[in-house]
Formats: sequence, structure tokens, C-alpha cells
Amino acid sequence: MLLIPAIDLKDGKCVRLRQGDMNDETVFSDDPVAVAGRWVDAGARRLHIVDLNGAFAGEPVNADVVHKIAETYPDLPIQIGGGIRDEDTIQSYLDAGVQYVIIGTKAVTAPHFVNDICMEFPGHIIVGLDAKDGKVAIDGWSKLSNHDVIDMAQHFEKDGVEAIIYTDIGRDGMMTGVNVESTVKLAEAVRIPVIASGGITTIEDVRALCDVDEEGIIGAITGRAIYEGTLDFAEGQKWFDQHVEKQK
Repeated sequence: MLLIPAIDLKDGKCVRLRQGDMNDETVFSDDPVAVAGRWVDAGARRLHIVDLNGAFAGEPVNADVVHKIAETYPDLPIQIGGGIRDEDTIQSYLDAGVQYVIIGTKAVTAPHFVNDICMEFPGHIIVGLDAKDGKVAIDGWSKLSNHDVIDMAQHFEKDGVEAIIYTDIGRDGMMTGVNVESTVKLAEAVRIPVIASGGITTIEDVRALCDVDEEGIIGAITGRAIYEGTLDFAEGQKWFDQHVEKQK
């Protein structure tokens, strides 16, 4: 299992939002490349980057920063989301060395798009499903759709996506703990890997996910907790590694 540090980009800076509110941010660093280095040094084996400006603009805004991180750490698998709405953007990120692109809003508003890009870029497409009370949110979490999160996940599984990132937006950035029950429910409904996101706050959340990893949960994204110090990243990844060893 992977503990995946998050770098959320806004105006070229590393920030964290509360529940996706662009007006409720905490700036953690003016140098996202250095922040990526911090997590690499701590043992990160994948990095989760979100272009927050891009998510609202519908096109990449901080792509130059993402490219710089990928160039600086070429051996680090990176997954990037936020404002990815066309094939040219996907190709640009992959050409820059990014391993996975995350489709969010457009996956919901134009589902055929996911099928097309899974055929064009096999092995590189992840769908991010951000949900509240079982319904999928879009447009940087500013709108709640009528789509059921499990129905959507099963649809994208058939399209051939590499994984699903499931975020409980009611908990993201709130330091209230991961929604294990909802994450497991989704993982049980599909055969592709699920990555947990939202609310991962302490080592107890890591332990709780270890207890259900056999359901197909391959990792967890964490942001505010590792920046504010309620979760030690290296300790969390070590716990995952020890758990995997015990399972062998």
C-alpha cells in the first residue's frame, strides 16, 4: 500500500483548502518543487498533484510547476488532476514525465471522453470521484450532481481506467478522519484499485485502512495532516510496508 503525499497548487504555491473552498486556504510553501523533494526524501513512492486553479478554470494553470517537479524527480511516479479536459493536455503531461492523469469533472459531464482516452492512453488514466452523501461533485466541488458514486465507478471500470480516487469532500481538509466505511463500500463494488482520499489525519487512519486493504484499497492520499504534523509521513508509509510484509 502507498501513502501518497498531496501537493495542491494555487497561484504557483503549495496550499491546502478546506472542503474545496478556494477562499479558505492555508499556504504551506512558495516552492512546490522543494516540497516534492521533502516527500521524496521521506520515502514517497508516488506524488499526488492537483492544479486547483485549473480545476476551476477548466484548463491547466500551474502546468509549468508540474513539469518542473516531473523534471526534477524523473523516477517519481506522479498523478496529476485539475483542469484536464482534452487529449492535448493529457499528452503534454505524459510527455513531461507524469505517469497518471486524473479526470474529474469531465468524466462525469462527458463519460464517453473517459472511454476514448483509456483507449488512446492505456494504463495512464485515473478517474477522481469526489462525493458527498453518495453523490458525485463536479467543478472543483462547487456543484453536486445527481450521479451515484458507485454507479459511476462501475461505469469507468468498464471503460478501462487504471484506478479510482475516492474523496469524501465532507472530510477533506477538515482533519476529521478518513471515511473508511464509504471507501470500502466503493472498493467492494469494483475490481480496479481504489485510492482513499479525504480526512486522513493520524496514524490511526492509516491503521484503519490497513485493516481493509484486502478489499482493493491500494493506498491513501494525505495532505493537510502531513503539513501540520498530525501524521508523520515516513511513519505512515512504514506502517503500510510492515502491514504488507505481515500479509505475505
